Amino acid sequence: MTQLTASAWGMVEEAEADVPSVTVEELREELEAGTCTAVDIRDVRELWREGTIPGAKHVPRGMLEFWSDPDTEYYRDFMVPDRRYVLFCNEAGRSALAAKRLSEMGYEDVVHLEGGFTAWEESGGDVEDVSQRDYES
Repeated sequence: MTQLTASAWGMVEEAEADVPSVTVEELREELEAGTCTAVDIRDVRELWREGTIPGAKHVPRGMLEFWSDPDTEYYRDFMVPDRRYVLFCNEAGRSALAAKRLSEMGYEDVVHLEGGFTAWEESGGDVEDVSQRDYES
């Protein structure tokens, strides 16, 4: 079997060294002040099963680069390179990688949530239900 030259968690550690993070309390304050957009990058099935942070935009990790690039047919107009974004996933691994990627693309103010959605829930944060119906045409 071929040896990998990098591990998933090693890549997460590198991303965490390059991308700032915020605490749950800092995210709460920013959301209340309206100074950021929370972006849930988890798989849609995770949202259906667990819910999300109220008001968060959903950008599946597999589509992040395409939904964030104005030159693609998949671009979503809520993704604007000079706005502030706080990305989160379940426990902050995928969000660290995703935040690094957005920064590499030219997004100026991207951070990720320490501990992810799990930390949000454990702190007693509100959770918004997401139904499959929300994704039907």
